[in-house]
Amino acid sequence: MTLHLFEGYGIELEYPIVDRETLAIRPICDALLREVAGGGTWVNEVECGPLRWSNELALHVVELKTNGPAADLSGLPAVFAAGIAQVDERLAKHGAMLLPTAMHPTMLPEEGVLWPHDGRPIYATYDRVFGTRGHGWVNLQSCHVNLPFSGDEEFGRLHAAVRAVLPLLSALAASSPVVEGRLGDSLDMRLEVYRGNQRRIPSIIGDVVPEPVWTRADYEREVLAPMYRDIAPLDPDGELQDEWLNSRGAIARFDRDAIEIRVLDTQERPTADLAIAALVAEVVRALVEERFVPLADLQALATAPLAALFVAAVREGELTRVDHEPLLHALGWTAGATTAGELWASLVERLWPAGDARVPRRFRDAIGTILRKGPLSRRIRDRLGAEPSRARIDDVYHELAACLVEDRAFNGR
Repeated sequence: MTLHLFEGYGIELEYPIVDRETLAIRPICDALLREVAGGGTWVNEVECGPLRWSNELALHVVELKTNGPAADLSGLPAVFAAGIAQVDERLAKHGAMLLPTAMHPTMLPEEGVLWPHDGRPIYATYDRVFGTRGHGWVNLQSCHVNLPFSGDEEFGRLHAAVRAVLPLLSALAASSPVVEGRLGDSLDMRLEVYRGNQRRIPSIIGDVVPEPVWTRADYEREVLAPMYRDIAPLDPDGELQDEWLNSRGAIARFDRDAIEIRVLDTQERPTADLAIAALVAEVVRALVEERFVPLADLQALATAPLAALFVAAVREGELTRVDHEPLLHALGWTAGATTAGELWASLVERLWPAGDARVPRRFRDAIGTILRKGPLSRRIRDRLGAEPSRARIDDVYHELAACLVEDRAFNGR
């Protein structure tokens, strides 16, 4: 069934499986999925009511995703919280649990094990071409938001709107401040390392911010064809020549008529993930509906300044200076240069006004925590201090694991 703009939402949340005591990664996703499926053969995915549980590249990562598009986002926090509780109950039998945030804080990339079952040729090809024993491959967890479209006119509007919002998303969602037991230089270390994943074939990721193309034919010619061409000598069997090879921050999935936003870090609780997804979708909708500027103004936004702002937000989060006038204009901001945090606060005030009954209180509270105290990375850094010990890191991440199962906010200091 074809969905039009904002008639459905697909959400995917990824989590590492870790030891309940030591937080060491536990590569047992295959055992978990086979157990849920009733034993027997290995499986890549199982249906669990309104969710599906599935594998990822690394054997210690499991993904929970909506079992088809959801009509709206308001009921999904409870759905994902219930799914997480089910996973936790099963993993507890193995002395394991899920850990939130977008990077495991202490694992070494060489500890990662690739998925060994169905789909193995794809993962093996990735490993041969790119060398996947790196943090940007086996140590990253994200929230993917899929927004549908029907036909070129809707695709062009949606793609233009997503391009405008994408550079600012780390200011809301950064949750990965620690790598190998040390505070990183960037607030969003997942995206810092992710940007370098495809350095061997740059056309696969481009500038992370997608190119300004507005039709399927142009997208296939300007985005997909170059990366298929460039990887062909290293992938003679064509294992990787599919839409999902595209590693931009938002990618067109014509196989399901959706744009998939991929640069949101996983949060400490599903309510926060869904609140961020709902706010991002509302801003995208406002842009699609031309509430601030005509579509032509959105489509005129050049990639280079958006890409520069994306990198700045990855490093500085909500404190990032935003002074690119065309983007500020496109987002309805007229007061000159500002910070990414102030810009998000303004968008919330304009699009989610106080008293608007359409906005669930849980979403408003979750976004309020982010606007007041900073994205999760900022709150984690505040709690850890400047030079945290391994014991301190373990204590904080054990608390984050409790936040996930209890669906409660991590408030930092």
